[in-house]
Amino acid sequence: MISSPNKHRAFSLVEVLAAVGIIGIIAFLAIPNIVQIKRDSERNLAISRAEAINMATVSYIQANGKDNVSAGWSPLNDQQRYTLLIPYLSFAPANLTDYTPAGYAINLSTDLNALSKSVLTDTSTSTAVAY
Repeated sequence: MISSPNKHRAFSLVEVLAAVGIIGIIAFLAIPNIVQIKRDSERNLAISRAEAINMATVSYIQANGKDNVSAGWSPLNDQQRYTLLIPYLSFAPANLTDYTPAGYAINLSTDLNALSKSVLTDTSTSTAVAY
């Protein structure tokens, strides 16, 4: 019976440690980029939702008439205004806080006569986001 000298082939400890080290370096370089991508996507979603609210406001005015809705709009809070806009938004939840992405706040325009845009605020820095 002839035995093969290469019967038990395996990776050495140095080779395994080198592979783990390379994977660790790649992960160390990739994680900050992944965090930045997530932050950017949340910001883009918040801007998109604020624009959708602006378009829903215009649709609400067109459907009901500016004179009919402008007087009753100002005394309402943001949640009550949002409730009026839900039929003009696609797949909108019942609460404004559920519609707004985490880390952002949307304040609806208080004056329909001026037709100003809603204000998007980054809650972590308390600054308005330009969109």
